[in-house]
Amino acid sequence: QVQLVESGGGLVQAGGSLRLSCAASGRTFSNYATAWFRQAPGKEREFVAYISARGFSTYYADSVKGRFIMSRDNAKNTVNLQMKSLRPEDKAVYYCAAGTASPSVERGGSYDYWGQGTQVTVSS
Repeated sequence: QVQLVESGGGLVQAGGSLRLSCAASGRTFSNYATAWFRQAPGKEREFVAYISARGFSTYYADSVKGRFIMSRDNAKNTVNLQMKSLRPEDKAVYYCAAGTASPSVERGGSYDYWGQGTQVTVSS
C-alpha cells in the first residue's frame, strides 16, 4: 500500500502560481510512476501530468504544457506540481496518483493509489 496526501491548493488570481505537493508513505515510492489528475465540478476527471518512477520522463496534457512542471524527490517521497500562468479553467480538485502507469499514463485506471485531493481555485 502507498498512502498519498496532497497539499498546496488554494485560491489564486488568474496569472498567478501555485505549487502542489504530494507526500507518499508506505511501500517503496520510487517503484511507482506518479501522475496528477484533476476534476472540475460537473466534469470528468482528466489527466494533467505524469512523471516516471525515477523521474527521468515527464508528460503533460496539452492544456497545461508549458505552464505546469512536475517533479519528484524520491529521497523525500514527494512529488510536486509547479503551476504558473493559472487560468480560471484550471480550477478543480487536483489528485495525486501512483502506480505502474500501464497501459496508459493518461488513464486513471493505470494507477492503484490515490490521494484525497486538494482544491485549486483561480479567480478571474
